[in-house]
Parts: sequence; structure tokens; C-alpha cells
Amino acid sequence: MGGHSHDHGSQGGPTDRRKLTITFALACAVVIMQVVGAILTGSIALLADTVHTVTDAAGSGVALTVDKVMHRPPTADRTWGLRRLEVLTVCARAAVLLGVGIYVIVEGFQRLLRPPEIPGVELVIFGGLGLIANLVSLFILTRGRSESFNMRAAVLETLNDAIGSVGVLIAAIVMALTGWQRADAIAGLLIAALIVPRALKLLRETVEVLLEATPPGLDLAAVREDLLSLDHVIAVHDLHASLVSSGLPTLSAHVVVEESCFRDGHTRELLDRLQHRALSHFGIPIEHTTFQIEPPPHAAHERPMHA
Repeated sequence: MGGHSHDHGSQGGPTDRRKLTITFALACAVVIMQVVGAILTGSIALLADTVHTVTDAAGSGVALTVDKVMHRPPTADRTWGLRRLEVLTVCARAAVLLGVGIYVIVEGFQRLLRPPEIPGVELVIFGGLGLIANLVSLFILTRGRSESFNMRAAVLETLNDAIGSVGVLIAAIVMALTGWQRADAIAGLLIAALIVPRALKLLRETVEVLLEATPPGLDLAAVREDLLSLDHVIAVHDLHASLVSSGLPTLSAHVVVEESCFRDGHTRELLDRLQHRALSHFGIPIEHTTFQIEPPPHAAHERPMHA
């Protein structure tokens, strides 16, 4: 006896797409400016910020495309539509960011040993322009609230870019005033230190979704106990929960009930109670549920591995 139909949630939408479009345009402008600056100055800090911004600009473009595509209606071949595409693209972006961070760490330590000559004044200009653009993007992205992986990734990456621009700017000022060239390598290492843990966190979260791990905030043991507390419920097995994409948790279970429920009509009432439980009792609302209600003898027809 299955669950009930839904539109599978709605994360994102026109507002998020407008934000992503503006952020993408600003990121492209910053990339062009920083590429010129990195070539002219030879700064590892600006190079790190540039490569990071290139990744973000590409990520924003992908996110913008995904945000439009992923909300297409499901088909017979793709019953969840393209919702999982969001998770795949964000996972790829996190992996690229991690690679960039590792590269900057290696290059930064090499430059600490052999610091090149970096023009501080020119670097101040490019660092300041990058910071202004990133702050504008951050302001646009954080207006309102969105829990989609795409928007979270965009905010995270823009915040990292803004902090990276601050590092570039500080290093440029130090070099311009004191001539201490190692400030550039240190700024690059600090930017990498911001990139790597955040990339790892986002990578871990998206991989967990791809592995169909239990959604964060959902305690399956507590869910089982709660379902067992309902009248007429004898046992619960094959209890599974996962995320299809951000904002779309699913729950399924085989619920063994008293034999009398199938004679007196209690199964319909019990199904409603199970679905209401999933919406309001488990810490996160779960709209898409599938409950198979079974009589006690049915267990003999199922494989012993079910738990």
C-alpha cells in the first residue's frame, strides 16, 4: 500500500535563477580582470583567487543551467526527472575546488622558499576590484533564503572569493609598503586553507546523497520507534530514507499490522497516520513516503535479509 503523489518538491525557481545569472556575469568580469592581473603581476595569491574564480564562474554557469533543467517534469524513463543532476554537478565543482586548493598549497610553499618579485601597487588595484565585485555578488545571493545545493554552493564559493580578495589586497598592501615578497605566498596559502575544508565538506555532503545515506537530521532508529508506537503496528522492516536532491527527502518502510486491520478498515486510517507522522514528527518534513502495509503472515514470503 504505497504513499501519495507529490510534485517532488520545488527548490530554486525564478528568483534563484536571477541571482545565479547576475552572479555568473559578475564572476566572468572578475575572471577577465584577474587573469590580466595575474599575468601582469605574477602573484600566486591572485593566481589562486583567479583559478578559484574561474571554477566559480564555470560552476555558476553550470548551476544556472542545472537550475533550469532539474525542474523539468518526470518522465517514464526518469521518474525523478533530473533532480539528481544538481548533486552531480555540485559534487564535481567541489572536487575541482579541492584540486585547486591542493595546487595552491604546493605552489605557495615553493614560493615561500624562493619568493619572486611581485609589484605591490598593481596588485592592490586588482585585489580591490575583485573584492568589490565579490561583495556585490554575495549581497545578491544572500538576499532571501534558499536551501538548494546550487545556491549554497554559489554562496560558499562567492564568500571564499571575497575572503580571497581580502587576502590578495592585504598581501599587496604589505608588499607595496614593506617590499616583503613572501606576503604573496602566505596570502595564497591562506586562500587555499579556506578552499580545502569547505570543498571537502561540500564534497562529503553530495557524495552522501549519491550513496543514498540517511538525510541529515533524520534518526532512523527514532523513526522506527515512533512508527512502532502507533496502535495496531506490530513490526517495521525495510526502513529506508535518502535524499534525491536538496529539499527532497524520501522514506519507505514495510509496516506489519494486526490481521484485524484488513477486515475492519483500519489500514486506510493507519496509512494516513503514517504519512502525517512523516510530515511532522521526524525532525524534517518528508512529503514523499512509501509505506507497504502487511499482515503478519506476509513476512514468510520475503527474503530473510530484510531488516
